[in-house]
Amino acid sequence: MTPEKIRLAELGEIPSEAKLPTPHGEFKIRVFHEAETGMDHVVLTLGDMGGPDPVLVRMHSECLTGDVFGSMRCDCGAQLNAAMDMVRERGWGALLYLRQEGRGIGLHAKIQAYHLQDEGADTLDANLLLGYPADARNYRIAAEMLEAMGINRVCLITNNPDKVEQLSSLGVDVVERISLVVGVGDENRGYLETKALRMGHNITFEEK
Repeated sequence: MTPEKIRLAELGEIPSEAKLPTPHGEFKIRVFHEAETGMDHVVLTLGDMGGPDPVLVRMHSECLTGDVFGSMRCDCGAQLNAAMDMVRERGWGALLYLRQEGRGIGLHAKIQAYHLQDEGADTLDANLLLGYPADARNYRIAAEMLEAMGINRVCLITNNPDKVEQLSSLGVDVVERISLVVGVGDENRGYLETKALRMGHNITFEEK
């Protein structure tokens, strides 16, 4: 790196975006810093976001155990990979990777919740027993990220109606909700049934 480029980096004038080749296609990665929490959130984009049609969008909450280690306690890793494939197949879209581990309670509490689940609690009750809400996430930063990219109409890949309601309340026009039921197995069926029966997620197991 030349001295001039070093000075630019020190001044923060180099954009935090770059090409990101992946097994699912070549995306562009861009980082958004959330001053309130100190978290860095990521968006992967493919193609032109400026067309007249709604943009295919997946809001994916960070899941270290599922996304990185391939945990079969959840469907997160499978959803992440499937959503990237869906964007590639459509030819344009965005995947927002939000640093909201454990439905917003953080990694330490999430593993504590896993321990309670090992003792027999379901995923919702485990959070409540730890003194957390069933789902502590909010999507204000996601709406701000979409606005920064000029995206205001989306086809949202989700089974969770709360994501649709929150984005809509934040001014994003969700013109379609697209179900994503993947990675269903014996290890996570109870987890998914709790989502469907107790948390209102639109999950139909025949779609697996």
